[in-house]
Amino acid sequence: MATPSRSPSESRPLWQRLLLRRLKFLVVVAAVLGIGAGLVYLFAPSLLLKADAARLAMQAHVEKKTIQAGDTHWSYYEGGDGPNIVLLHGFAANKETWLETAKELTAHFHVIVPDLPGWGESSRTEGGDYGITAQAARLEPFFAAVGMQRFMLVGHSMGGAIAGVYADQHHERVASLVLMDALGLTFKENDFTREVKAGKNPFLWENRADLESLLALIFLQPPHIPPRLEDALLQRNRDDHAFIARTFDELRRPEQALSLDPVIGRLPMPVLGLWCHDDKVIDVSALDTLRSGLKSSPAIGATVLNGCNHMPLLEKPEETARIITSFALAH
Repeated sequence: MATPSRSPSESRPLWQRLLLRRLKFLVVVAAVLGIGAGLVYLFAPSLLLKADAARLAMQAHVEKKTIQAGDTHWSYYEGGDGPNIVLLHGFAANKETWLETAKELTAHFHVIVPDLPGWGESSRTEGGDYGITAQAARLEPFFAAVGMQRFMLVGHSMGGAIAGVYADQHHERVASLVLMDALGLTFKENDFTREVKAGKNPFLWENRADLESLLALIFLQPPHIPPRLEDALLQRNRDDHAFIARTFDELRRPEQALSLDPVIGRLPMPVLGLWCHDDKVIDVSALDTLRSGLKSSPAIGATVLNGCNHMPLLEKPEETARIITSFALAH
């Protein structure tokens, strides 16, 4: 009687058959995930932005949290152990811009990174005041709510002006202050200020070309953003057009645009000015105004970075974190 022949797959050892089944399963899963990612990219690119933010937050070892403080429902990142550092973002930005730098800080510091009121995932009040002084006032109930007693305060661009005004009003909380490419100081007129005086607002986008123009304005080497992700950023911007326009017009007023000039002479804590040499938005000459105006500070630092424009926290995150760390440990 003839013996039934076995197929080549049946003649393989059991472990090989199990391995092949596992590999086939993984190939199917990868294909499904690839198709799913492609569909998300095409039809819901905003989900990819959120997923990337979650990935960066995980790498930075920070957790997203929310809290009600004052008139704002705050969204913020918190993570790390050690001395306290608070990081404030700039105009039309959000807490995610700090994640690359925060990744280098959380090994040695307890880091808080909020969305400033009105921006990102923090709430805003329709018709509310979101100028420098009003934002600085909102920080105090937030710090009280999250239990921050004494800390280094770091502010970038608009966040720098807010940080400086807050530090002037709350010496007891701010152990040291870092102003990074900060708004609020007198500097030499540049193309950006001339365009602003002419009524242009580069933070309002109608199309991809507008977004790419802003990237060229604030980055020395503009990052490549896939087209559908550009569309997601454009939609976010369009949703906030009225708020961005109104707040930008408010910050153009001299008492807002130069809000640090009258306060820097009173700051009693160590202060570091950190600027990119090629900043096209806040010219590096603002650093001269800061250094000459700090009459009461016991320690003054000034660092100029090469190879970046207005966004050292994204273009030079490791070097930015190293400079912040050195200043924090020294003071």
